[in-house]
Amino acid sequence: MKKLPTGIQTFDTIINDGYLYIDKTKYLVDLIENGQIYFLARPRRFGKSLTVTIH
Repeated sequence: MKKLPTGIQTFDTIINDGYLYIDKTKYLVDLIENGQIYFLARPRRFGKSLTVTIH
């Protein structure tokens, strides 16, 4: 089982050092095509929460 990238903040390190990485990019198409309003909460110290309206 791959290691969890706890505290790792660079994509290069995650990929090259064998950490677990899950790509959820394919879900963006569904959000863009079928969605209306989304509330995107981010982890603490990552920035303010964001509400997105797709037109």
